[in-house]
Amino acid sequence: MDAGSKVIDNPPMPAPALPPLPSDADLRRLVHFSAGDGRIWLAGQRMLLVHAAAFGALRRELMHTLGRDGTRRLLLRAGYAAGERDAALARQVRGSAGLFEMFAVGPQLHMLEGAVQVTPVRFEADLDRGHYLGVYRWDHSWEVETHVRDFGPQTEPVCWMLLGYASGYTSAFFGQPILYQETACAACGAPHCLIEGRPLAAWPDGEAMAADYAADSMLVRLEDLQEQIETLRSTLEPADEEGPLVGASRAFAGAVELLRKAAATQVTVLLTGETGVGKERFARALHAMSARAKGPFVAVNCAALPGELIESELFGAEKGAYTGAAAARPGRFERADGGTLLLDELGELPLPAQAKLLRVLQSGEVERLGATTTRKVDVRIVAATNVDLEAAVAAGRFRRDLMYRLNVYPIRIPPLRERIEDIEPLAVHLLQRFVALHGKRVAGFTDRALDAMRHYPWPGNVRELENLIERGVILANPGGPIDVAQLFPTLQAAAPVVVNAQGALERHPCSDAASLYDDVQRRGLSLEALEDALIREAVARADGNVAGAARALGMTRPQLSYRLQRLRERARQ
Repeated sequence: MDAGSKVIDNPPMPAPALPPLPSDADLRRLVHFSAGDGRIWLAGQRMLLVHAAAFGALRRELMHTLGRDGTRRLLLRAGYAAGERDAALARQVRGSAGLFEMFAVGPQLHMLEGAVQVTPVRFEADLDRGHYLGVYRWDHSWEVETHVRDFGPQTEPVCWMLLGYASGYTSAFFGQPILYQETACAACGAPHCLIEGRPLAAWPDGEAMAADYAADSMLVRLEDLQEQIETLRSTLEPADEEGPLVGASRAFAGAVELLRKAAATQVTVLLTGETGVGKERFARALHAMSARAKGPFVAVNCAALPGELIESELFGAEKGAYTGAAAARPGRFERADGGTLLLDELGELPLPAQAKLLRVLQSGEVERLGATTTRKVDVRIVAATNVDLEAAVAAGRFRRDLMYRLNVYPIRIPPLRERIEDIEPLAVHLLQRFVALHGKRVAGFTDRALDAMRHYPWPGNVRELENLIERGVILANPGGPIDVAQLFPTLQAAAPVVVNAQGALERHPCSDAASLYDDVQRRGLSLEALEDALIREAVARADGNVAGAARALGMTRPQLSYRLQRLRERARQ
């Protein structure tokens, strides 16, 4: 007998009748069909409407390749992962409901997703004592239909993915391992399937049941090897004190390769790119990979310094060199001696300071303000700018000889919109940082949030992404995922197509009733005034064609004509 799929001759007697399952209207509203772009969403997670026959073909291939036991364990784990994801919705959707109604989200989603009809038979839960007993009847199991069609009647239960879903959902819902056994199966001739769930410790063969959800030994070895490869790779990737630079897109990889080649040399590097692309991170990574890594890294934002202080900040000043200089002070060049100096926003440097900078680059010596001697410095220069230096030279704002001196080894850092493949790993990396910073548990991103990030133009680049992720962490519900609304509060979603109580699809143009209501209140409109405004707009857009306007408003021509007549009568009063 397979562990986790044991038939019990005498299933437990049902307890007194449970209350009926609550309405699933709140769950149906979470299913959105976006036929225009070929996607289906369940509360922000992307779903697939797949032929059961396709799953059957996959199951058949697995049976022939892995054998019955290997297929069973694989499908148990797949179902477990799906159940875990759906459990996050229960408290989100029915957080104020009773325990049974809240837990019913799982069985009802299982039905809504077309997997099986679920009828609760017994539900006992005592969170304080860690007690749980759940017995459920299953009818119309897709796994029974598929397995029997391909392999005939069985002597052992076959609802493996459904069983894994129940275990994953219940374990995640209660926060402790709770596993189910299929005590009766329609594939074995029973009138329906029956499952029983208990905490892991309450099962005599609990260890064997839990082993079914452990990864196969070969998979474990492959995962260990993958972790070793990733660890080795991370030691070779550009990094600074904040960790490795994140990205794998072709544009990003090209910039990183140029950075890696420059690290072994003393060449002056010019980093170019839009604001927020991470030029300082690149400069720090270059310093960390170079032979100067043990020396200082000094960064100065040329645009942030007042014009009268730039020279003293860069080159230093002697006592009495200017009003307020009460003591001699080394400049940034001297403080970076033996290390790396980043001149950020170099394009904003005034022309007088540009002349002195050129002299330092050529001679390797700095002269403090008010000094009569020079000082030798050993500094590697990394310049960064979002200004087109060629255009600045043509406009007379930048010295041509300095541009040639700095433009020895240019590296263009691509904007985020050219690195679509990097957005998700970057977002996950930033999420981990801000979750730790704010001490808040967040369950990743919804698929819809990731999709919105991939399609956003990111004018502020990585810096803007950082801000949005931090805001998302703060706004997200504890333990829940970050959805689109937490990242892009002003993003207008298309009207969803949802499933009604009869199982048909219908469009809800006013699904965001709260925002519509707020807008009506802000404008001081009555319901009658709102209707009149919509009718006028529809007729105007239809160029006076009443039939066309009626179709646009989802009503018949006589209905719209009647409302137009009333509108005209009110206007004459």
